[in-house]
Amino acid sequence: MQGARLYQQVAEKLAAAIAAGDYPAGTRLPAERKLAERFDVSRPTVREAIIALELAGCVEVKGGSGVYVTDSEAGGFSASETDIGAFEILQARIMFESEAAGLAAREMTDQEVQELEEILQEMVTENATDSSAEVADEKFHLHIARGTHNDAVVSVCEHLWKLRNSSSVSARILEKVRQVGSKPRIEEHQVILQAIKKRDSEAARNAMRDHLQRVVQQLLDATEAEALEAARREVSAARQRFALP
Repeated sequence: MQGARLYQQVAEKLAAAIAAGDYPAGTRLPAERKLAERFDVSRPTVREAIIALELAGCVEVKGGSGVYVTDSEAGGFSASETDIGAFEILQARIMFESEAAGLAAREMTDQEVQELEEILQEMVTENATDSSAEVADEKFHLHIARGTHNDAVVSVCEHLWKLRNSSSVSARILEKVRQVGSKPRIEEHQVILQAIKKRDSEAARNAMRDHLQRVVQQLLDATEAEALEAARREVSAARQRFALP
């Protein structure tokens, strides 16, 4: 476990507790807050740890009810050291993309700003479909990074997006976000665009930071068991309404 990320360490400790009989198969794990206190970590860290265990088949998240142990032999669980969690990735994105937006406000050409407007329209169109892909969102953010005309900034931002798309824990959290119907927020991206158009570096930096901090909250809200259960009920009700007699 040495060198493992914090949520991975928590996942492995929790798996060991399950294997030791602290939480037998079929029992409900303590509330997220209690687990955070037990392991002296934040609730987002606990949430990522639980999702890692869910992916491994050790626990099952039941909406509106809690997290239940499904495998009492979870002691063999081992998290991948290359699998970075969504919240850790977002923390890095807040640091780098906020500064990138501030620099892009100074460095972007008029043509690049116009292209950014066009990408935002692509995002509007994409949001109107049933697609779970967020191609335009990624395109919008990376276009801003490239607008800095700094290859090092571009490399960092592209790498963070690759991590976001390749991490199994991050992908699972994003899947849960889509299940509750959350999509990229156009108005927040519009604020970023307008700040860049005005060549206001401070406003662009703050707008990007505010946007990504709201994404953190969006992920937290969407991964609450109650939110997932509400979404499932809505889907079930819709299916019943449109079912053939």
